[in-house]
Amino acid sequence: MMHAKVKNTADAQGVPKSMVQLSVPRGQDRELSEVIDGVVHSEMLLPFDDILIDFCAEFSRTLAKRARGFSELQALAFWMRRAELMRMREDFRGLATERTVLMPRGLVVHIPPANVDTIFIYSWLLSLLCGNSNIVRLSSRATEQTELMIDVINELGGNARFSRVAGSTAMVKYGHDDAITAQLSARADLRVIWGGDGTVQNIRRSPLSPHATDLTFPDRVSLAALNAANADALGEDELRDVAARFYNDAYWFDQMGCSSPRMVVWVGEEGIAKRSSARFFQALYDVTVSKGLRVETSAALSKMTYGFSVPITQNVGQVQSFGNQVLVIENDDLEQMPTGFVGSGTFHSTVVGSLSEIAPMITRRYQTLSHFGFTSEELHELIGRLAGRGVDRLVPIGQALTFNRFWDGNDLFQALTRYVYVDNSQS
Repeated sequence: MMHAKVKNTADAQGVPKSMVQLSVPRGQDRELSEVIDGVVHSEMLLPFDDILIDFCAEFSRTLAKRARGFSELQALAFWMRRAELMRMREDFRGLATERTVLMPRGLVVHIPPANVDTIFIYSWLLSLLCGNSNIVRLSSRATEQTELMIDVINELGGNARFSRVAGSTAMVKYGHDDAITAQLSARADLRVIWGGDGTVQNIRRSPLSPHATDLTFPDRVSLAALNAANADALGEDELRDVAARFYNDAYWFDQMGCSSPRMVVWVGEEGIAKRSSARFFQALYDVTVSKGLRVETSAALSKMTYGFSVPITQNVGQVQSFGNQVLVIENDDLEQMPTGFVGSGTFHSTVVGSLSEIAPMITRRYQTLSHFGFTSEELHELIGRLAGRGVDRLVPIGQALTFNRFWDGNDLFQALTRYVYVDNSQS
């Protein structure tokens, strides 16, 4: 694996130059200002131009063929299929009015997290479709999935058919160098920061141009809610199907995704809820076994330590393990969200009488509520009770990690474009 490299050289006048490692297009280290200039001066395309649609559809097709065995990459490929691209284009066009036109922002600098392999692709593809030029900072901790995606991008970039698209993107690696981040930030029209609160704060130390803005995705946590009576009424096969969908929400990215559920709320009468919970987590364990899930020794030890220590530090009830794959901690206090969270299939579980009872515990850091067995009226009542305090997404169990243009309370189509106002009325 190649590691990020930064070289400090100087030009003829002795002015230091910042060198970055190019992953897209793959090549030798280059001076950062040259990389930025090349991207900024590439051919501009209008949002959802036919060639952008073709490029993204071909990326989807090629990735789906190459990424067999990688569930996360197959989900990404499915999301970017041509039929979905055409639907997105229609949705985008619907944002314009007689007096407004949406145009690209310009140069978008993406700083994605290291713990979710695919998020930089979602961010980049949407920005690309909106007509922007893009520079993505990649983590030096490249995974097999990341390298596979980079290979596909470079292969398509070398196709003459996509020459108009290829020049608008660069993906680079560099170490923790504030000078390089500052140089990128100074040239950006929009800076997209994914990561923890500390990452956002650190990157924000590098000032933007006065006209530019930040789009940030800081630390978030998520939970799931199930109607206990409806879950209890499921047959074994139906319950296993719900558990399998929950598995995809929780176990991809080792439960460290911002939308991965960490707490499970059972809504209904306590006796039914306890029975439903026991059946559900047993079914979830059975799903992990059928999928051949193996928990790394270090993660298993961390979960064991967490299971022993949390009753001492928090007001919790029973702690139950289902092998190394599932650890369930009953919460007596609804407002306690896991601290020092270890992931790898660790769930706090609690019981409430109605869905709206969770509203007081919700703060701005809550992102996704994945749900099962509730009516639309119940979900909308909860939204009204929350009054904007938190929870930006309410999705069925199995769709917690499904990406779309609405993320963390933002419409990414609008965030990645500018409204141009046109008034042709006569005075």
